[in-house]
Amino acid sequence: MIRVLVVDDDFMVAKVHSGYVARTEGFEVAGVAHSGGDALKLVASLKPDLVLLDIYLPDQSGLEVLKSLRANEDVDVIVITAATDVETVRSAMRGGVLHYLIKPFDYSALRDQLAHYASLRDKLHRLDSAGQADVDQVFGARPTSKPLLPKGLTPETARLVENALRSHAEGLSASECASSTGVARVSARRYLEHFVSTGRAEVRLRYGGTGRPERIYALVPGA
Repeated sequence: MIRVLVVDDDFMVAKVHSGYVARTEGFEVAGVAHSGGDALKLVASLKPDLVLLDIYLPDQSGLEVLKSLRANEDVDVIVITAATDVETVRSAMRGGVLHYLIKPFDYSALRDQLAHYASLRDKLHRLDSAGQADVDQVFGARPTSKPLLPKGLTPETARLVENALRSHAEGLSASECASSTGVARVSARRYLEHFVSTGRAEVRLRYGGTGRPERIYALVPGA
Protein backbone atom coordinates (compact mmCIF):
# COMPACT_ATOMS: atom_id res chain seq x y z
CA MET A 1 0.00 0.00 0.00
CA ILE A 2 1.13 3.53 -0.77
CA ARG A 3 0.79 5.61 2.38
CA VAL A 4 -0.40 9.21 1.99
CA LEU A 5 -0.32 12.19 4.33
CA VAL A 6 -3.10 14.71 3.62
CA VAL A 7 -2.22 18.31 4.54
CA ASP A 8 -4.98 20.93 4.46
CA ASP A 9 -6.00 23.69 6.87
CA ASP A 10 -9.71 23.12 6.16
CA PHE A 11 -10.95 20.15 8.21
CA MET A 12 -13.80 19.34 5.82
CA VAL A 13 -11.62 19.55 2.72
CA ALA A 14 -9.01 17.35 4.39
CA LYS A 15 -11.77 14.84 5.15
CA VAL A 16 -12.95 14.84 1.55
CA HIS A 17 -9.44 14.40 0.17
CA SER A 18 -8.75 11.64 2.67
CA GLY A 19 -11.88 9.91 1.43
CA TYR A 20 -10.63 10.20 -2.14
CA VAL A 21 -7.33 8.58 -1.16
CA ALA A 22 -9.01 5.80 0.83
CA ARG A 23 -11.24 4.79 -2.06
CA THR A 24 -8.31 4.54 -4.49
CA GLU A 25 -6.98 1.02 -4.84
CA GLY A 26 -3.44 0.61 -3.54
CA PHE A 27 -3.50 3.74 -1.37
CA GLU A 28 -4.21 4.40 2.30
CA VAL A 29 -4.28 7.52 4.48
CA ALA A 30 -1.29 7.51 6.81
CA GLY A 31 -2.36 10.69 8.57
CA VAL A 32 -3.90 14.16 8.30
CA ALA A 33 -2.29 17.50 9.19
CA HIS A 34 -3.90 20.94 9.32
CA SER A 35 -0.77 23.07 9.67
CA GLY A 36 2.74 23.19 8.29
CA GLY A 37 4.32 22.34 11.63
CA ASP A 38 2.10 19.29 12.10
CA ALA A 39 2.82 18.20 8.54
CA LEU A 40 6.58 18.22 9.14
CA LYS A 41 6.19 16.32 12.42
CA LEU A 42 3.94 13.69 10.86
CA VAL A 43 6.21 13.17 7.88
CA ALA A 44 9.12 12.64 10.26
CA SER A 45 7.21 10.17 12.43
CA LEU A 46 4.95 8.37 9.95
CA LYS A 47 7.32 8.28 6.96
CA PRO A 48 4.57 8.41 4.31
CA ASP A 49 5.33 7.74 0.67
CA LEU A 50 3.38 10.72 -0.64
CA VAL A 51 2.19 14.07 0.74
CA LEU A 52 -0.84 15.92 -0.62
CA LEU A 53 0.22 19.42 0.31
CA ASP A 54 -1.93 22.55 0.54
CA ILE A 55 -0.22 25.92 0.03
CA TYR A 56 -2.38 28.07 2.32
CA LEU A 57 -1.62 26.89 5.86
CA PRO A 58 -2.15 28.86 9.11
CA ASP A 59 1.43 28.85 10.41
CA GLN A 60 3.61 28.76 7.29
CA SER A 61 3.29 28.49 3.55
CA GLY A 62 3.09 25.08 1.96
CA LEU A 63 6.09 26.19 -0.12
CA GLU A 64 8.09 26.55 3.11
CA VAL A 65 6.96 23.08 4.12
CA LEU A 66 8.03 21.80 0.70
CA LYS A 67 11.46 23.38 1.07
CA SER A 68 11.93 21.76 4.48
CA LEU A 69 10.79 18.39 3.19
CA ARG A 70 13.25 18.54 0.33
CA ALA A 71 16.08 19.30 2.75
CA ASN A 72 15.24 16.68 5.37
CA GLU A 73 12.88 13.97 4.13
CA ASP A 74 12.63 11.37 1.38
CA VAL A 75 9.01 11.81 0.33
CA ASP A 76 7.08 12.63 -2.83
CA VAL A 77 4.73 15.61 -2.97
CA ILE A 78 1.64 16.58 -4.95
CA VAL A 79 0.37 20.11 -4.34
CA ILE A 80 -3.39 20.53 -3.83
CA THR A 81 -4.33 24.19 -3.54
CA ALA A 82 -6.50 27.09 -4.61
CA ALA A 83 -3.37 29.15 -5.37
CA THR A 84 -3.31 29.99 -9.06
CA ASP A 85 -0.64 32.70 -9.25
CA VAL A 86 2.20 31.83 -11.58
CA GLU A 87 4.94 32.47 -9.03
CA THR A 88 3.49 29.87 -6.66
CA VAL A 89 3.21 27.36 -9.50
CA ARG A 90 6.80 28.13 -10.52
CA SER A 91 8.06 27.76 -6.95
CA ALA A 92 6.27 24.44 -6.56
CA MET A 93 7.80 23.20 -9.79
CA ARG A 94 11.26 24.26 -8.63
CA GLY A 95 10.60 22.43 -5.39
CA GLY A 96 10.17 19.19 -7.28
CA VAL A 97 6.47 18.48 -6.85
CA LEU A 98 5.05 15.67 -8.95
CA HIS A 99 1.90 17.56 -9.89
CA TYR A 100 -0.13 20.66 -9.03
CA LEU A 101 -3.89 20.19 -8.59
CA ILE A 102 -6.01 23.33 -8.35
CA LYS A 103 -9.03 23.26 -6.02
CA PRO A 104 -11.78 22.44 -6.33
CA PHE A 105 -11.28 19.15 -8.15
CA ASP A 106 -13.29 15.97 -8.24
CA TYR A 107 -12.28 12.46 -7.33
CA SER A 108 -11.35 11.47 -10.89
CA ALA A 109 -8.72 14.23 -11.10
CA LEU A 110 -6.94 13.04 -7.96
CA ARG A 111 -7.46 9.37 -8.79
CA ASP A 112 -5.73 9.84 -12.15
CA GLN A 113 -2.73 11.48 -10.49
CA LEU A 114 -2.51 8.79 -7.83
CA ALA A 115 -2.72 6.05 -10.45
CA HIS A 116 0.01 7.74 -12.48
CA TYR A 117 2.18 8.04 -9.38
CA ALA A 118 1.66 4.37 -8.51
CA SER A 119 2.59 3.34 -12.05
CA LEU A 120 5.80 5.37 -12.09
CA ARG A 121 6.74 4.23 -8.62
CA ASP A 122 6.31 0.59 -9.62
CA LYS A 123 8.25 1.11 -12.84
CA LEU A 124 11.21 2.70 -11.07
CA HIS A 125 11.17 -0.03 -8.44
CA ARG A 126 11.55 -2.71 -11.13
CA LEU A 127 14.31 -0.97 -13.10
CA ASP A 128 18.01 -1.45 -12.52
CA SER A 129 18.83 1.37 -14.90
CA ALA A 130 16.65 3.85 -16.77
CA GLY A 131 16.65 4.41 -20.52
CA GLN A 132 15.54 7.64 -22.14
CA ALA A 133 12.00 6.36 -22.66
CA ASP A 134 11.79 5.49 -18.96
CA VAL A 135 13.08 8.92 -17.96
CA ASP A 136 10.64 10.63 -20.34
CA GLN A 137 7.77 8.74 -18.72
CA VAL A 138 8.84 9.82 -15.24
CA PHE A 139 9.53 13.46 -16.01
CA GLY A 140 7.09 13.86 -18.86
CA ALA A 141 8.22 13.61 -22.45
CA ARG A 142 9.12 16.86 -24.16
CA PRO A 143 6.37 18.38 -26.29
CA THR A 144 6.60 17.25 -29.86
CA SER A 145 6.24 19.48 -32.89
CA LYS A 146 5.07 16.59 -35.03
CA PRO A 147 1.78 17.55 -36.69
CA LEU A 148 -1.35 15.46 -36.54
CA LEU A 149 -1.67 12.81 -39.22
CA PRO A 150 -3.97 13.49 -42.16
CA LYS A 151 -7.24 11.61 -42.36
CA GLY A 152 -6.73 7.97 -43.28
CA LEU A 153 -3.24 7.68 -41.79
CA THR A 154 -2.69 5.95 -38.46
CA PRO A 155 0.02 6.47 -35.82
CA GLU A 156 0.81 2.74 -35.77
CA THR A 157 1.56 2.54 -39.49
CA ALA A 158 3.38 5.87 -39.36
CA ARG A 159 5.72 4.39 -36.76
CA LEU A 160 6.33 1.35 -38.97
CA VAL A 161 7.26 3.55 -41.92
CA GLU A 162 9.41 5.80 -39.75
CA ASN A 163 11.27 2.79 -38.35
CA ALA A 164 11.86 1.55 -41.89
CA LEU A 165 13.35 4.92 -42.80
CA ARG A 166 15.55 4.90 -39.72
CA SER A 167 16.90 1.46 -40.60
CA HIS A 168 17.72 2.59 -44.14
CA ALA A 169 19.82 5.70 -43.73
CA GLU A 170 20.66 5.62 -47.44
CA GLY A 171 16.97 5.98 -48.25
CA LEU A 172 14.38 3.68 -49.78
CA SER A 173 11.64 3.76 -52.36
CA ALA A 174 7.93 3.33 -51.73
CA SER A 175 8.15 -0.23 -53.03
CA GLU A 176 11.09 -1.01 -50.74
CA CYS A 177 9.26 0.57 -47.81
CA ALA A 178 6.16 -1.52 -48.56
CA SER A 179 8.26 -4.67 -48.66
CA SER A 180 9.96 -3.76 -45.38
CA THR A 181 6.77 -2.87 -43.48
CA GLY A 182 4.20 -5.17 -45.06
CA VAL A 183 1.86 -2.33 -46.01
CA ALA A 184 0.60 -1.69 -49.52
CA ARG A 185 2.87 0.32 -51.81
CA VAL A 186 0.22 3.01 -52.28
CA SER A 187 -0.16 3.35 -48.51
CA ALA A 188 3.60 3.40 -47.95
CA ARG A 189 3.93 6.22 -50.46
CA ARG A 190 1.22 8.25 -48.70
CA TYR A 191 3.11 8.06 -45.40
CA LEU A 192 6.43 8.82 -47.07
CA GLU A 193 5.00 11.86 -48.86
CA HIS A 194 3.46 13.01 -45.58
CA PHE A 195 6.89 12.89 -43.93
CA VAL A 196 8.28 14.93 -46.84
CA SER A 197 5.49 17.54 -46.59
CA THR A 198 6.11 18.00 -42.85
CA GLY A 199 9.88 18.34 -43.27
CA ARG A 200 10.77 15.09 -41.54
CA ALA A 201 11.95 13.36 -44.72
CA GLU A 202 13.56 14.41 -47.95
CA VAL A 203 13.28 12.94 -51.39
CA ARG A 204 15.74 12.47 -54.26
CA LEU A 205 15.46 10.79 -57.60
CA ARG A 206 17.10 7.48 -58.50
CA TYR A 207 17.65 7.11 -62.22
CA GLY A 208 17.61 3.68 -63.82
CA GLY A 209 18.31 2.52 -67.33
CA THR A 210 14.87 3.25 -68.74
CA GLY A 211 11.58 4.73 -67.67
CA ARG A 212 10.76 7.35 -65.06
CA PRO A 213 13.20 8.00 -62.17
CA GLU A 214 12.29 6.45 -58.81
CA ARG A 215 11.62 8.61 -55.76
CA ILE A 216 13.89 7.73 -52.83
CA TYR A 217 12.96 8.86 -49.33
CA ALA A 218 15.26 9.42 -46.37
CA LEU A 219 14.75 10.93 -42.93
CA VAL A 220 16.10 14.41 -42.42
CA PRO A 221 18.98 14.26 -39.89
CA GLY A 222 17.66 15.04 -36.42
CA ALA A 223 14.02 14.47 -37.42
